[in-house]
Amino acid sequence: MELKMRLRNKPRAAGEIAAHPEWITITPEDHKGQWQTKFAQPQPLCVEVGSGKGQFIIEMAKAHPDKNFIGIELQPSVIIMILERQMVAQLPNLFLIQANGNRLTDFFAPAEVAELYLNFSDPWPKTRHAKRRLTHANFLKMYEIVLQPAGLFQFKTDNRGLFEFSLQSFNAYGMVFDDLSLDLHHSAQNETNIETEYEHRFSQMGHPIYYIQAHFKTTD
Repeated sequence: MELKMRLRNKPRAAGEIAAHPEWITITPEDHKGQWQTKFAQPQPLCVEVGSGKGQFIIEMAKAHPDKNFIGIELQPSVIIMILERQMVAQLPNLFLIQANGNRLTDFFAPAEVAELYLNFSDPWPKTRHAKRRLTHANFLKMYEIVLQPAGLFQFKTDNRGLFEFSLQSFNAYGMVFDDLSLDLHHSAQNETNIETEYEHRFSQMGHPIYYIQAHFKTTD
């Protein structure tokens, strides 16, 4: 089951985004290879593609002060919600990008990212739209470039079809599986799991959460 986020136009979004370059950018390509300068101190860089309202990325930044986090979200009316929370929290290890996450190689230098998260991406259920799925091989090539050797790749979804497609896609690409669950919230992994907004709603409705942690093979 996939619940769609209801978007409300927020006229103030563009103005607030422009007013806070210390926490958000709409031109991430300008910072390629220099992201550590946006944080209080250099630390492993962790990126979420499609941050929604920000529950996951904000709580991750709070839980892991030894890492730097970047949340990417395309919709200004959505990412403004994260920005407003950051204006209050002022986490020194959180930065935001308002842009399309399908251009990661334009935003990050090779091996600049230590960890990459895909949470509840659009499943694009129609077969003809398979190449739009963020776990398609075309996107995996992009992730492999920006991730450090053996960097962590984490994927969560409630959509069984997308999970099965992703599993096959990762395997065909030659990725190494570190962890996998067909029901994350009833597994040992849930002890350290941080939920997204969608994830909380889905789990409250009794839907299993599918989870994969993997990394790309490194060459000796």
